[in-house]
Amino acid sequence: MSVLDAKAANPREGGPSFSLKHRLFRAAWNLTWALAGSWTPVPLYGWRRFLLNAFGAKLSPKARVYPKTTIWYPPNLTMDDHALVGPGVILYNMGQMKIGSYAIISQRAHLCGGTHDPDDPHFQIQPKPVTIEPKAWVAAEAFVGPGVTVGEGAILGARGVAAKNLEPWGIYAGNPAKKIRERKRF
Repeated sequence: MSVLDAKAANPREGGPSFSLKHRLFRAAWNLTWALAGSWTPVPLYGWRRFLLNAFGAKLSPKARVYPKTTIWYPPNLTMDDHALVGPGVILYNMGQMKIGSYAIISQRAHLCGGTHDPDDPHFQIQPKPVTIEPKAWVAAEAFVGPGVTVGEGAILGARGVAAKNLEPWGIYAGNPAKKIRERKRF
């Protein structure tokens, strides 16, 4: 991915944040997804996987992506066996985004894989990875911030906000997310 130098490109005054090639790729992806993917019936997981993989995503043949999701940049997305991304989910994957086996991202959750340098006068974009480890669950309308790892088997409750890593097998809720208790391991 081609993040441009904010000092040279000046995005705060209308300049681009990404190279023309990158912006054209995303335009082609968004058009393809809008015409052939986002609206499709729920059972057509294979078709949506095909589209995502054709645009550079790395999805297991057993991964499931529901319709009406927003996936910013397919080449930065990896989904393992039985990983699930529910309807209305936003994967703002400027950085690498990995969703482990049997992990669930519930409806309208938002995973954010980028931020800005708050101390840079040009507000430079900084892509950051997001990792959802196996058997984790990001519940409805929850937010996972840039650079965060949701540990194996961890749960981020509905509308919870994870700005820091969540420990494996913990149940978290709130804004900011706080650990409520341990989850049974399976």
